[in-house]
Amino acid sequence: MDYLTLLQILDSGLRLATPLLFACLAGLFSERAGIFDIGLEGKMLIAAFFSAATAFSTGSVWLGLLAGIASSMVLAGIHGLASITFRGNQLISGVALNFLASGLTVLIGLSWFKLGGQTPALPREARFNSIDLPFAEALSGVPILGPLYSEVISGHTLLVYVALLCVPATWYILFRTRFGLRLRAVGENPAAVDTAGISVVGLRFAAVAICGVLCGLAGAYLATGLGASFVREMTAGRGFIALAALIFAKWRPWYALYATLLFGLLEAVANRYPSLDLGIVTLPSQFMQALPYILTVVILAGFVGKAIPPRAGGEPYVKER
Repeated sequence: MDYLTLLQILDSGLRLATPLLFACLAGLFSERAGIFDIGLEGKMLIAAFFSAATAFSTGSVWLGLLAGIASSMVLAGIHGLASITFRGNQLISGVALNFLASGLTVLIGLSWFKLGGQTPALPREARFNSIDLPFAEALSGVPILGPLYSEVISGHTLLVYVALLCVPATWYILFRTRFGLRLRAVGENPAAVDTAGISVVGLRFAAVAICGVLCGLAGAYLATGLGASFVREMTAGRGFIALAALIFAKWRPWYALYATLLFGLLEAVANRYPSLDLGIVTLPSQFMQALPYILTVVILAGFVGKAIPPRAGGEPYVKER
């Protein structure tokens, strides 16, 4: 493998890791507040559909982005209502949202566009285009670091850079602000937070809302940044991969970045080498395409017992009278 090929894999890996990073950070906020969210996949899927549909209908990628975030927040609100207000089972609520999003996107897509649940291809002005960072072309001739900057760091869409900026922002919010301290406390000991006169319900709904926004960004990126239209079930299990990455990252923002980059690189390698010849044996294309999902199973089998989730996670809070 030459240096240029390596840079191309890194570039593709960063693009493919972006929706996983958004979804992983979304789950991090929600689960740090004690709300387990299996419905990341559904929120990403419905955001991808409405962002692509709105961008195509209006010709504006920004309206598409807002529509994607809004639709994701609607599902997040339903999840919050079911699991916080009505104290329902959080896992069942998340699974129900996944089924709801899967069916709604196909049904509405068939009704609106008559293309088998897909949206038409988006024109250039209706999707996010790549951004060349300053001096990218001028520095491209510098050995080693020049191509790294011009090929891997520069040339991505806006949402890729937003996702990367969300990592330090998430770390700062959770570990350096009063809101973050209270949010983490709600996930560990909600009774103590309630005793201090702070609304447990309000904090958990805030976390669910942030989760909805980040899932909306993930879905919008899939349809208007990484791709140029909505395709049926285009999330392809990314919400569940993001949950595995979250467990692997032990609910920490910087580790979440590294975990999602690992999944993105695996998918990039699978796309680059449909079948990989190792000399002794040739790995078939089916195995290469399954690599990210195999890693998901390995992580869930090997790290679930070692990663300690928030103590009050998955448990509805009942205020003592």
